[in-house]
Amino acid sequence: MAEDGPVTITLSGTDGPESYAPVIEAFESENPNITVEYNQIPQGEYAATMLQRLKAKDTSIDVLTVDQPDVAQFAASGVLSDMSEYADQATDAFPADQYEVNFYGDKMWALPVWTSTAILFYNKDAFTKAGVPFPSSDPEEALTWEELRDTAEQVKTGAGIESGFTFENPASYGSVITMAASAGGGTGITGDDGLTADVDNDGWVKAMTWYAKLFEDGIAPRGTGQIGTDAYFAAGNSAFIASGPWSVGGYLPGGWAESSIDWGVAPFPYFEGGDRATWTGAWSWSYNPASEHKDAAKKFIEYASLNAEGNYKTVETTTIIPSNLEAAAKYFPDIQDQAGDHGAGLADILTYQNDNTALARPVTVGYVQFLTVMNSAVSDIVNGADPEARLGQAQTELEEALKGLQ
Repeated sequence: MAEDGPVTITLSGTDGPESYAPVIEAFESENPNITVEYNQIPQGEYAATMLQRLKAKDTSIDVLTVDQPDVAQFAASGVLSDMSEYADQATDAFPADQYEVNFYGDKMWALPVWTSTAILFYNKDAFTKAGVPFPSSDPEEALTWEELRDTAEQVKTGAGIESGFTFENPASYGSVITMAASAGGGTGITGDDGLTADVDNDGWVKAMTWYAKLFEDGIAPRGTGQIGTDAYFAAGNSAFIASGPWSVGGYLPGGWAESSIDWGVAPFPYFEGGDRATWTGAWSWSYNPASEHKDAAKKFIEYASLNAEGNYKTVETTTIIPSNLEAAAKYFPDIQDQAGDHGAGLADILTYQNDNTALARPVTVGYVQFLTVMNSAVSDIVNGADPEARLGQAQTELEEALKGLQ
């Protein structure tokens, strides 16, 4: 039942208000009786804060962003609204992985707004100085991880720079999930209920042993946390960095990690003989079951997600991929144009990976516990722990942590 008269709703998320200003302005222009106020909460505190407030039936929350792996836990906690009425529209509007990640049980609990993929950025200046050919930008000619190691070492030595390769977040599960999957190890979670840990298998051990060796041999740097690896790469200290489309905007003039080097893009690597895998997923939106303005909240979510124009507005100031297929088709060539000469091949890479290699993080009500254990394990491996032993420890910790949720 529609509400009469002006109404104000809130949107809660982790990004800066500038990220949402364009979609809020456009929505308010089309809906002059609805005002949207944005409430930013630091990402490290967001999930716990929102769960606490929503469980207390805090009516000051209307629309909320939900990190997609958290949808299951939020839904199981009873703090999301059933959005299954949009399921039929969503099957046509989004890629399969973006559709499926919003289900828990047989109901849809959120609509996707943003997704992501992995990009291999490379330092053209260092490659030229080292006399090493640039990697191909053809999306079907990705380097293997084995080739990347050799190339990174050659460029590091030949150009006299500090390191050969780094991830944007080198000590995180979200970065290494793709390597483990390409090595045959899966996401680390199995079972129909998503509560069976599987992080000590041969694929995970292979991937993490390979990864640990990069740090042990000085090809990948330790201790970049204080400056951030994006800034580290942008200053010319590494041959490669694996990051996401958000870094395209970051490296451009005026960006948050404005680059002093010439850089290019290449498709994300995979293990020789393994499947290609690129991380995907970002944020979905739902509304509070205790909201006093459900109609207005739903209308805003529809605009930001199912409406291609509205969905595109959510990425106007940040170079992250819109979930809506129609919006993404516009976004891919646009972001390549923004990147200029740096972005040769970028649209094809993004399109190919979005369609063929996307790997979602596991859907499980135990994701918070899983992520905590795995981030700790990856950090320890980066800093010198034996990969096989540390993964065995993580497996034991996860079995205990997930037992109570089964």
